[in-house]
Amino acid sequence: MTLTFLGAAGTVTGSKHLVTIGDRRVLVDAGLFQGEKRWREMNWAKFPVDPGSISDLLLTHAHLDHCGYIPALVKAGFRGTIWCTPDTIELAEIVLMDSAHLQEQDAKDAAEGGWSKHNPPLALYTQEDVQTTMRLFRPIDFDVDVDLREGLMVRLTRAGHILGSACVNLTHEGRSILFSGDLGRHDHPVLKPRGVPQGADHVLMESTYGDREHPEPEGLPHEEFAETIRRTVARGGSVLVPAFAVDRTEAVLKVVTEMRKAGRIPEVPVFVNSPMALAALKVYRSSEELRPDIHVDDFTDLKGLREVTSAEESMALNDPKFPCIIISSSGMATGGRVVHHLEHMLPDPRHSVVLTGYQGAGTRGRMLLDGAKELKMHGRYVPVRATIVQDKEFSVHADCSDLLDWLRDLPRKPRTVYLVHGEPDSAEALKQRIVTEFGITCVVPRHGEVVSVEAGAAQPAPEVPTPDHVGSPVVVPPATTTPAPSASGGLTTLQLANRMARALESGDGAALAQVLAGPVLVDGATADTSVWAQELRGFELVDLVDAGRRAVARGLAAGREVVLFLSLDGGRITGVEQVGGPRPASPGSSVLGGSAPQPAPQAPDSPVDRAPAGQED
Repeated sequence: MTLTFLGAAGTVTGSKHLVTIGDRRVLVDAGLFQGEKRWREMNWAKFPVDPGSISDLLLTHAHLDHCGYIPALVKAGFRGTIWCTPDTIELAEIVLMDSAHLQEQDAKDAAEGGWSKHNPPLALYTQEDVQTTMRLFRPIDFDVDVDLREGLMVRLTRAGHILGSACVNLTHEGRSILFSGDLGRHDHPVLKPRGVPQGADHVLMESTYGDREHPEPEGLPHEEFAETIRRTVARGGSVLVPAFAVDRTEAVLKVVTEMRKAGRIPEVPVFVNSPMALAALKVYRSSEELRPDIHVDDFTDLKGLREVTSAEESMALNDPKFPCIIISSSGMATGGRVVHHLEHMLPDPRHSVVLTGYQGAGTRGRMLLDGAKELKMHGRYVPVRATIVQDKEFSVHADCSDLLDWLRDLPRKPRTVYLVHGEPDSAEALKQRIVTEFGITCVVPRHGEVVSVEAGAAQPAPEVPTPDHVGSPVVVPPATTTPAPSASGGLTTLQLANRMARALESGDGAALAQVLAGPVLVDGATADTSVWAQELRGFELVDLVDAGRRAVARGLAAGREVVLFLSLDGGRITGVEQVGGPRPASPGSSVLGGSAPQPAPQAPDSPVDRAPAGQED
């Protein structure tokens, strides 16, 4: 077994770790490089191995620097299975659809504006590539052992960074690797605390904040943020808050609500200008990973809170006519609507910009933090006259003490720790602490470096039966189903179809009932839903065409093509009509009996379903 560091080595972004076991290849994370140009250009480089040779991809969480390269990998030939938690599947679809939308829009703007050196400017991948990608996702719950065949076992443990984030344990014939992913703080403002993973001989550990501690507030929490709002509003300006759409926007809203209720800030309108953040809020509503004392309504039922959905409304906020607070993604100002706001608001000394988390090297956020006097956006330089402030209390990355505590809590001492996902100074500082305090061999790997993963002491393996075929996980105990959609709906057609397909594939009747609320017709006759679902067990979604309240899902079951006409209303599937494929058995007929299959109808002449757009880092 070998381990190759293809990303997040020597830098914070682009997480990609390749595990090779004989002829088999497994990738942990596939994120986009962000920040400095030398790293961003690697997003366009040929992948070091044939993507088609990778059997599985294990995803720790849905931030773009961990999942944003997956559609490019699929575009280049990857057809394996993508394993992650159910919440990560939901968030990844939102993040990736938005990433593709922004790339397509940026390519169009660059072509029209003439500021790109490429002719024509291209997107790394499109929204259609993302739709193809989402069909490869399969859920794994926390703290269960899953057999990926050929002796390879995987286990996910709650990481407490963002919703669905996980640490990944991989074991194979006595060899074991633990991937920390991004770790959360011991006191996350919204989520349940992180779990303690099983130990491993080799540990890949993040080091983003390996050289620093998060400051403890000396007085009231987030007082610098509150003071900035008070001063800015008093001089007639507005406060722009670049915030990651997943997790950070939720935390910022919670703090603004608490400060408003305490009378610490004036009552001014609050705009959430991030379609992706609004979509992510709906996933948070239905998740079981929130702290028991946290309810989404507590910080969305804020007087003056307004959701910005259209491009016209967003453009109007570029020049606010009255004092307000604007929360917009992305958090490091690498793209999205916040860039347009910065372009118009930075030259005005009345305004303020509050940065709410880590700012990677080479990003606009880092440049502002470092005191830049001008920023280049959309081909031109913009002067920086607005007040720039950083609220360090928002970070949900583990600091140095949190990282050391996580390592200390592991049930057994690793033989080697590899520090990734950190800038060189941060990783080196954490390395010295680990060597000094634990006496463990600790390495800061180079990009592209390959290391051997040796077997340690024999570990008792869980008794897990072997699946009948590759791609069908055997879980002990059975994983819980994907969380039900919220009562208010809000799921896209693609999300509904994917949930239905996963439920049919696994034979999970409870999960199917969460999305299917109406009758099933097979060749015009009403069928028993449970019998129908049993006949379509193993269903694989191949294509989807959305036509508003109707959609056509084409797939395969029992080796035959199946076409399902879906009726949609209120975030549920209210009816299904099947043409082709296996039929439910009727008295006196075989399971596959009945009338001859009808030819599949032509799909409506409409675009493929697209999820809401937005931005994430």
